[in-house]
Amino acid sequence: MNQLNIEERREGTFTVLVLTGPVNSYTFTEFQDRVYRTVRETDTAVDMEHVTTLSSAGLGALMVALEDAEAAGKKLWILKPSEIVRLAIESTGFSDRFPVTRTLKGLA
Repeated sequence: MNQLNIEERREGTFTVLVLTGPVNSYTFTEFQDRVYRTVRETDTAVDMEHVTTLSSAGLGALMVALEDAEAAGKKLWILKPSEIVRLAIESTGFSDRFPVTRTLKGLA
């Protein structure tokens, strides 16, 4: 799959962006535009359970989105990261910077 699919839903106080497919140099702009807009308006969770690739471009978009959320007084969570996503985040040395969760229950 060379295409990124992004679905949006509400779960409690969060907007959840559900990603399916690769987040790489070909697809990250769609993700970037959507997540940057969302994190400024609402607490956001990015469901990455079905992400097949996370390149440095995708990681960069996540870092900026996290900073934008913090600047707006909002929260950004990585929800159910796939093994590929988990390894990509750990390889950056910034794993302590990204809030990761398996569920949004109890988060506010």
